[in-house]
Amino acid sequence: MEASTALSRIGLAGLAVMGQNLALNIADKGFPISVYNRTTSKVDETLDRARREGDLPLTGHHTPRDFVLSIKPPRSVIILVKAGSPVDQTIAALSEHMSPGDCIIDGGNEWYENTERRIHDASQKGLLYLGMGVSGGEEGARFGPSLMPGGSHEAYNNIKDILQKVAAQVEDGPCVTYIGEGGSGNFVKMVHNGIEYGDMQLISEAYDVLKHVGGLSNSELAEIFAEWNRGELESFLIEITADIFKVKDDHGEGELVDKILDKTGMKGTGKWTVQQAAELSVAAPTIAASLDCRYLSGLKEEREKASEILREAGLKDEVQNVGVHVDKKRLIDDVRQALYASKICSYAQGMNLLRRKSDQKGWNLNFGELARIWKGGCIIRAVFLDRIKQAYQRNPNLASLVVDPEFAREMVQRQAAWRRVVGLAISAGISTPGMCASLSYFDTYRRARLPANLVQAQRDLFGAHTYERIDRPGSYHTEWTKIARNSSGVAALN
Repeated sequence: MEASTALSRIGLAGLAVMGQNLALNIADKGFPISVYNRTTSKVDETLDRARREGDLPLTGHHTPRDFVLSIKPPRSVIILVKAGSPVDQTIAALSEHMSPGDCIIDGGNEWYENTERRIHDASQKGLLYLGMGVSGGEEGARFGPSLMPGGSHEAYNNIKDILQKVAAQVEDGPCVTYIGEGGSGNFVKMVHNGIEYGDMQLISEAYDVLKHVGGLSNSELAEIFAEWNRGELESFLIEITADIFKVKDDHGEGELVDKILDKTGMKGTGKWTVQQAAELSVAAPTIAASLDCRYLSGLKEEREKASEILREAGLKDEVQNVGVHVDKKRLIDDVRQALYASKICSYAQGMNLLRRKSDQKGWNLNFGELARIWKGGCIIRAVFLDRIKQAYQRNPNLASLVVDPEFAREMVQRQAAWRRVVGLAISAGISTPGMCASLSYFDTYRRARLPANLVQAQRDLFGAHTYERIDRPGSYHTEWTKIARNSSGVAALN
């Protein structure tokens, strides 16, 4: 432990890699910071890094009391520990030594209702509270993340200068803004992660089609994704995908990507996003499809057995490689267009969920500003987000990105390529649930009349749920079975 007579400007508790990197980022920007971790070796490890990375103004403490008292009042303490009960335990240990007016900032991926409960509990002790989404992974935490703080506006103002220096910087400002009251910061980060799920799924489908329909090699894929990253698809995820295809396997021939087990992990925010979409009656099929694919990827042994059983039952090769019959240049361009159009639908779903929740909770979210702070630092950062920001600046009440004039024009221009890719994938036996979900979402949303009239008639027949008519007001119920089987007349009860 290192001692210092001067009080620190801010504190951070929880020194796993994200916590360490964020603490070092804060210190690197010139703000003296105190750090604490229940496992004291992590404190010493962080102190050593601070020395090695430039004698940064960081002090370490081995007890909650020493840690809290080392911070200048009104104290601001960031917590970066595992969501759930560890957060409550850390708050209990620290708040015992805190004073009214001090602030706790939870920087984890927390369920927003837990944040709202903690805001209430903290207020009973006179403490301020922020739930702050932090995106960007380990590198972002160290060199500039996207930050989404929600809760006490007073608490935000206390550390606004720190957050604005620590956050990623883009041409129109730091990637941080006050999100809103309550658990809004955590909710926005949750939906950000849901959009991230959709983005990653769509990219994996583009890879699958190009590899198995186009027969492209990893080196060709690396070149294609690098080229895409110089155009409308420029983004962190496209950039790193190009890099992934270049990495050779240290333990054998070929590239490492081909040796990775096809099971995708998850930590829960994608599931929360889909659950909230269902509870709020917001269609989010692309995000839901990405979650379903992660579940199915986990059934590795079942999938291997299914592949064998269905092959014995007469199903031909698992994937029909039709590369010899495909115009590769056209396929590559079609997939690029399909990926872009699918992304528009996925982002539209995420933004619509945020709008619905904002209306329900009275958060008054600024969607253009959310798009702006996602332009740098975070996992979904992309030039595409600047266009989303502009769409909401043109119309803050935009019903959907799909009907923004610029995006609508692009969707129409790309739909033929989009349909070719999905159709080709289906013919080849390649699943593209994200692209299919996005296309179905687009086709459903754009139609002025759907077959929902038949579904409502069925509901009225078996459950007397009534229906509305398109040609007259009111609710109606019809004795469908009785009329259909016993007479040729028509009767409806108003």
